[in-house]
Amino acid sequence: MRFANRFSHRVLPLLLSLPLLGAASAWALTSDRDQPIRVQADSAELDDKQGVAVYHGDVMITQGTLKITGNKVTITQDDNGDIKVFTSVGNPAYYEQKPAPDKSVVKAYGQTIQYFAENERIVLIDKARVIQDGNTFEGEKIVYDTQRQIVNAGRATGAKVTSPKPRIDMVIQPKKKQQPGQTQ
Repeated sequence: MRFANRFSHRVLPLLLSLPLLGAASAWALTSDRDQPIRVQADSAELDDKQGVAVYHGDVMITQGTLKITGNKVTITQDDNGDIKVFTSVGNPAYYEQKPAPDKSVVKAYGQTIQYFAENERIVLIDKARVIQDGNTFEGEKIVYDTQRQIVNAGRATGAKVTSPKPRIDMVIQPKKKQQPGQTQ
């Protein structure tokens, strides 16, 4: 148990100081970073020497409005103990977060969801889909650079995909127009 506690004491403060899978200005409610992180899983394997934690079996991670689920979640640290990559694998893996108090929840799916902490990049691979306010964005692979707020989507070259979807599919809902005499 001492081993697991050493790893937890190094990882949890880092996770609390980072937006786990989103950026405060983009997909994350800023107050989420100040909330405690809860990890639930059937089992955990913590390797403090290698800087890797692997959680198995109906994994659920929550922090404020952030929710991540998967069958297997791996957190990898660099030599300084900073989070490098956060990977959730599922059928599908799932991510949701409220970007702002006045915005609806962003939901994202993929067989694999990766968060690269150094450059704040989210990658959804295989059956990738993002949904907000009825708007959908689907493809084999979706990459979201949260710092620059740029989305790239396309084929998942080099990645194993279970159902190739060579084209991007977007559905954009019409904006509701305000009627005369109506206030919002």
